[in-house]
Amino acid sequence: MDDILRQYKSYLIFELNLSSHSVDAYTHDIKRFLDYMKSKGVTSPADVDPNQAHRLIQLLTEMGLSSGSLARNISSIRGFYRFLNSEKITENDPTQNLERPKLSRKLPVVLSYEEIKKIMDATDISNSLGLRNRAMFETIYASGLRISELLNLLLSNVYFEHQILRIFGKGSKERLVPISASALKWIQRYLEEARPLLDKRNKSEGMLFLSVRGTAMTRMGFWKILNKTLQKAGIKKEVHPHTFRHSFATHLLENGADLRAVQEMLGHVDISTTQIYTHLDRSFLQQEYKTYHPRS
Repeated sequence: MDDILRQYKSYLIFELNLSSHSVDAYTHDIKRFLDYMKSKGVTSPADVDPNQAHRLIQLLTEMGLSSGSLARNISSIRGFYRFLNSEKITENDPTQNLERPKLSRKLPVVLSYEEIKKIMDATDISNSLGLRNRAMFETIYASGLRISELLNLLLSNVYFEHQILRIFGKGSKERLVPISASALKWIQRYLEEARPLLDKRNKSEGMLFLSVRGTAMTRMGFWKILNKTLQKAGIKKEVHPHTFRHSFATHLLENGADLRAVQEMLGHVDISTTQIYTHLDRSFLQQEYKTYHPRS
């Protein structure tokens, strides 16, 4: 079964072109599934019966996994068996009657525009690291990037003249995202005054945002910078790097942006994912109706 798992991992990487994060998550789920089956004396995926698959999901539920994690585990196992079926490794599919748990959709935490300004103002721009931090915050909010997209930005991905970023998102899908003149101003200042100091050892490999060591900024590095800045700004909300993306989308929609345009900028395949940002208060909706409906 270990050999089959290696084949499946190669399929996820080279055929589906998934991100390393997704590949790790799916293979982790499948390894747990196969280990559980081994503990029950099952030595081949072809011999797994639906009751055994259902029992594993029950155990994961009892362990306290969230509905989102359970849903991903079921999707992982289903995808694994689709692969096995397509490769003619087995015709068995014990996942046909597995039911996905109903997912409760939480509204994302969103920063107000005033809170965004507080974060920007709390960044110390008197040194090279502070200039870098301000440029990162401005960029992630101005374009609604995922943290991985921000940290993987290359110098060559920034088109100053056209005010566009070239982004490679989930599954290496490419999209062009607008960026504000204000954010570009901070990137330019960072490039002129700070980045050369961080890239003294020429280790940057063309990455835009660099750590103090001159290499690409890490997720953990960004987290630490963000947490310190939040404390300085006096913001008590539970803020994550993704909160900038939520705020970007919400602020655009609140100010009248088209939902499909926001979907394109975020790189969402399904517009229902974007619709979670339309959690606007009734007074705003009523005002929009009165302003724009011809018979209001």
